[in-house]
Amino acid sequence: MNRASAPAAPAATHASPRVLMLGTEPGGRGGVATVVSLLRQNGLFEREGVCYVATHAEGSRPAKIGAALKGLAGTLACLARRPDIVHAHAASKGSFVRKSVLLALSRASGANTVFHLHGACFDAFIEGSGPRMQRWIRHTLEQSSVVIALSSRWAEYLHGFAPRARVVVIPNSVPLPPPAADVAEPGRILFLGQVEPRKGIYELIEALALLKDRFPQARLAIGGQGELDKVKRRAGELGVLDRVEELGWVTARRKHEELARAAVFCLPSHAEGLPMALLEAMAAGKAVLSTGVGGIPDALRDGDNGLMVEPGKVDALAAGLARLLGDDEERRRLGGRARATIEQEFESSVVIGQISAVYQQLRSNKRFQDHSAASERQQDVTRSQDGGER
Repeated sequence: MNRASAPAAPAATHASPRVLMLGTEPGGRGGVATVVSLLRQNGLFEREGVCYVATHAEGSRPAKIGAALKGLAGTLACLARRPDIVHAHAASKGSFVRKSVLLALSRASGANTVFHLHGACFDAFIEGSGPRMQRWIRHTLEQSSVVIALSSRWAEYLHGFAPRARVVVIPNSVPLPPPAADVAEPGRILFLGQVEPRKGIYELIEALALLKDRFPQARLAIGGQGELDKVKRRAGELGVLDRVEELGWVTARRKHEELARAAVFCLPSHAEGLPMALLEAMAAGKAVLSTGVGGIPDALRDGDNGLMVEPGKVDALAAGLARLLGDDEERRRLGGRARATIEQEFESSVVIGQISAVYQQLRSNKRFQDHSAASERQQDVTRSQDGGER
């Protein structure tokens, strides 16, 4: 894929916002918060005149309700200033319900709407919903001016469920850190993410147990929150508790430090969108071992810039880890190719240019043409009608 170039744009000085963006609190935890923070830090907000309204915050139930009400008030206030575009970052369940209502209000005010899907389990959310909710989900997708999917697989799924949706593929962006010397600690495996079965953490503990005799230096560092007590209990049962290091929630600064220390990054998930932690590990030049679920295959190519195994396959996971831990040359080769992939396809300026292109097409009232930010493969994932709702 040729590296996209983002056309320069003046800083936003408009009294009224050109884009209203909705999502979680940017300073919060999780992939969506990281995505929004990067878009802000790398110039999209200034360039496109973005007014950001948080509709979700972490904390107690009253805190979440308060954030949702405050988000509603902020959205209505911003809509009164007539933005051209309303761009909502959405996932499943409550996130979808909040954003779908706000997008409906936005369309009623005359704005173009962008539904930006991040949820790793959105397919399960659809399939587990009743007929009425499924109709509302389909309506929301098809009435949005554009739906942004993180990968070609998600685009195909969404188009299959909502054939009239206008879907484009734009991956999550990630900054490319300066090249650094290899200071990885031999045998150190890093996991970053929610500590839960969906992320494959229990299989990773079992794989570590299979490797403990062959690789006495192998250690697993776990960064994230969730079922840590259960994971440590399982590690104790398998005799590898002394090989597990609990990092807790990892801040952005510490994340760079932990990536530098890691010999291997491993995320053996069962379901994903396009995980930010995996992209950040690739940008850091780490050898990555993951699974071919969700949008991961759009970034990771088995044997080229990382290794992939089937989710839930402990023996295959252990074999992949052994391949990386036992071959420094292969580890460095895959890490170098991973970093090159990020530079060419996922670096922040590339992705921001593609989001800006979506905004420009919507403002020009052109019929939207599908394009992929992750690959050059042509995808028949748009079906627009000239008289459709914007």
